Amino acid sequence: MTWRPALPNSAVLRHDRVRGADLLLLPERVVVLRGSAGRVLRLCDGSRAVPEIVDALASSFPGAPVATQVPEFLKKLREGGWLR
Repeated sequence: MTWRPALPNSAVLRHDRVRGADLLLLPERVVVLRGSAGRVLRLCDGSRAVPEIVDALASSFPGAPVATQVPEFLKKLREGGWLR
Protein backbone atom coordinates (compact mmCIF):
# COMPACT_ATOMS: atom_id res chain seq x y z
CA MET A 1 0.00 0.00 0.00
CA THR A 2 1.22 3.49 -0.85
CA TRP A 3 1.37 6.04 1.94
CA ARG A 4 -0.88 9.04 1.46
CA PRO A 5 0.30 11.46 4.15
CA ALA A 6 -2.18 13.64 6.01
CA LEU A 7 -2.14 15.82 9.08
CA PRO A 8 -3.62 14.17 12.15
CA ASN A 9 -7.01 15.46 13.29
CA SER A 10 -5.30 17.25 16.18
CA ALA A 11 -3.06 19.35 13.87
CA VAL A 12 -3.90 22.50 11.95
CA LEU A 13 -1.85 24.29 9.31
CA ARG A 14 -2.18 28.10 9.35
CA HIS A 15 -0.40 31.07 7.86
CA ASP A 16 0.64 33.78 10.34
CA ARG A 17 0.59 37.11 8.56
CA VAL A 18 2.46 38.84 11.38
CA ARG A 19 5.41 36.44 11.19
CA GLY A 20 5.02 35.90 7.46
CA ALA A 21 5.35 32.18 8.09
CA ASP A 22 3.31 29.02 8.04
CA LEU A 23 2.55 27.45 11.41
CA LEU A 24 1.73 23.89 12.32
CA LEU A 25 -0.53 23.99 15.37
CA LEU A 26 -0.33 20.83 17.44
CA PRO A 27 -1.69 20.10 20.91
CA GLU A 28 0.38 22.19 23.32
CA ARG A 29 2.87 23.10 20.59
CA VAL A 30 3.27 25.57 17.73
CA VAL A 31 5.86 24.82 15.04
CA VAL A 32 7.04 27.68 12.84
CA LEU A 33 7.65 26.15 9.40
CA ARG A 34 10.55 27.41 7.34
CA GLY A 35 11.15 27.55 3.63
CA SER A 36 8.74 25.46 1.59
CA ALA A 37 7.64 23.22 4.48
CA GLY A 38 4.16 24.74 4.57
CA ARG A 39 3.75 24.25 0.84
CA VAL A 40 4.74 20.59 1.20
CA LEU A 41 2.32 20.05 4.09
CA ARG A 42 -0.56 21.64 2.18
CA LEU A 43 -0.20 18.81 -0.32
CA CYS A 44 -0.50 16.24 2.48
CA ASP A 45 -4.28 15.95 2.46
CA GLY A 46 -4.55 12.17 2.37
CA SER A 47 -5.48 12.08 -1.31
CA ARG A 48 -1.95 12.17 -2.78
CA ALA A 49 0.73 9.53 -2.46
CA VAL A 50 4.29 10.65 -1.77
CA PRO A 51 5.36 10.32 -5.45
CA GLU A 52 2.44 12.55 -6.46
CA ILE A 53 3.50 15.16 -3.89
CA VAL A 54 7.07 15.00 -5.23
CA ASP A 55 5.83 15.41 -8.82
CA ALA A 56 3.69 18.43 -7.90
CA LEU A 57 6.62 20.10 -6.16
CA ALA A 58 9.10 19.19 -8.91
CA SER A 59 6.97 21.03 -11.45
CA SER A 60 6.88 24.11 -9.19
CA PHE A 61 10.60 23.96 -8.30
CA PRO A 62 12.46 22.70 -11.39
CA GLY A 63 16.00 21.66 -10.62
CA ALA A 64 15.42 21.40 -6.86
CA PRO A 65 16.26 18.04 -5.25
CA VAL A 66 12.64 17.37 -4.21
CA ALA A 67 12.82 13.67 -5.21
CA THR A 68 15.25 13.00 -2.37
CA GLN A 69 14.47 15.72 0.16
CA VAL A 70 10.68 15.62 0.29
CA PRO A 71 10.26 11.88 1.05
CA GLU A 72 12.86 12.16 3.82
CA PHE A 73 11.17 15.27 5.24
CA LEU A 74 7.77 13.53 5.25
CA LYS A 75 9.27 10.43 6.86
CA LYS A 76 10.71 12.52 9.71
CA LEU A 77 7.38 14.25 10.26
CA ARG A 78 5.64 10.88 10.35
CA GLU A 79 8.14 9.54 12.88
CA GLY A 80 7.51 12.63 15.01
CA GLY A 81 3.76 12.04 14.93
CA TRP A 82 3.09 15.17 12.89
CA LEU A 83 1.74 13.20 9.92
CA ARG A 84 -0.32 10.06 9.70
